[in-house]
Amino acid sequence: MSLVAGVDSSTQSTTVEVRDADTGEVVGRGRAPHPPTAPPVSEQDPAHWWAALEAAWTKAGSGDVAAVSVAGQQHGLVALDGGGRVIRPAKLWNDTESAPDARWLIARAADMSEDDDGMSWLAHRTGSVPVASFTSTKLSWLHRSEPESWARLAHVVLPHDWLTFRLTGELVTDRGDASGTGYWSPSDGGYCWDVLAIIDEHRDWPAALPRVLGPLEPAGTWGTATVGPGTGDNMAAALGLAVRPGDVVVSVGTSGTASTASDCPVADPSGAVAGFADAAGRFLPLVCILNAARVTDAVASLLGLGVETFDAMALASQPGADGLTLVPWFDGERTPNRPDASGLLRGLRTDVTAEQVARAAVEGVVCGLLDGLDALAATGVNTDGRLLLVGGGARSPAYRRVLADLSGRVVTVPTVVEAVAAGAAVQAAAVLDGTDLTEIAEAWGLGRGDDIEPAEVDRSAIRQAYSTACLAADG
Repeated sequence: MSLVAGVDSSTQSTTVEVRDADTGEVVGRGRAPHPPTAPPVSEQDPAHWWAALEAAWTKAGSGDVAAVSVAGQQHGLVALDGGGRVIRPAKLWNDTESAPDARWLIARAADMSEDDDGMSWLAHRTGSVPVASFTSTKLSWLHRSEPESWARLAHVVLPHDWLTFRLTGELVTDRGDASGTGYWSPSDGGYCWDVLAIIDEHRDWPAALPRVLGPLEPAGTWGTATVGPGTGDNMAAALGLAVRPGDVVVSVGTSGTASTASDCPVADPSGAVAGFADAAGRFLPLVCILNAARVTDAVASLLGLGVETFDAMALASQPGADGLTLVPWFDGERTPNRPDASGLLRGLRTDVTAEQVARAAVEGVVCGLLDGLDALAATGVNTDGRLLLVGGGARSPAYRRVLADLSGRVVTVPTVVEAVAAGAAVQAAAVLDGTDLTEIAEAWGLGRGDDIEPAEVDRSAIRQAYSTACLAADG
């Protein structure tokens, strides 16, 4: 029996999952935490990721595997010197210090556009309009804010790239994670040197950036194990859920995402949809919101409630929370692009109940995610397949019920526990055998789950109340 391992290096922790390469059966799993971090300055020393990988590897009992792949949190900036040493703590995806740099990049890009539209030019070149999450904006921030670090900079890599480098000694990446940098083109399949020149026209960018591997191209070896190219966490989750074109994955974790697989690239000049590539040779248009389960966790804490009690109270309230609406932009927001925003609770009365507040918190997060699903559909991609709910929120009866009711669609909660780690394991198995990634995911039975049928509620009124509250929060 050949074993493969998938690694999920997230913002909060590292998970290692070991599976039988033929059947997909889980034979070992381990997890180790990362130091906590939060916006606006969200940074981690990559050494903690490596320590967590070693600890999780030991817990999983994964010493003798034939192949391993690493999936990591997207967008982050790991700056290395000429000797491959980390120059400074890594800027993570949810660090918002580079919000001014995103605006600056768009303004500079307008100078290169025939119609003076920097957002459209960047969307056409890179598939996405940069926000503070993107690596391109963090590079601009480093150039502007830390000239000494910039002078030492020799290599720019992403979190999963750095872990793969620690395993193999090779500076490589994959198309999925590269598409989240803001300087790689999903449609052209190459780096956008003109975008990088906006940041620094004098740097030798081809020497600074990792080689982009194909979906089944090995990165190297770690001991006797073949190391796959790895990918970003959202791309690995799509593999781990056996996502097909038209399927929509809604993930409720610290942040929230809505994404779908597509056979064609997407470029949204409004910036709502990021036109990523996936890890299998297709595309993964995605909408990300910064505030998801962190919001309901915060509200539960304010109410003095545990998770199960909070869920029960949210479900005890009527849909629409009797007119109470929560805008969940607690730590600024990425979609819509409001890095300096804060939350809003609208419709408070003297008879407000804890149940209504709990319900409004869940509905606010779900409405934000459904706005993202609408934005995906507006790009013309098919979103009529399955609606999958994953992440920590998938364990919440309140999130399950509210997503089904407000979308008016059947919600499938996959039985796979760790979709990102599972997807990384799928990639490891595919690289090992040269087999199609989707074939392996389906052969392993990934993507199966439990269905939640929607109930009849006045979903249009609830979503309209949310839209109105968002306008108030903007004002």
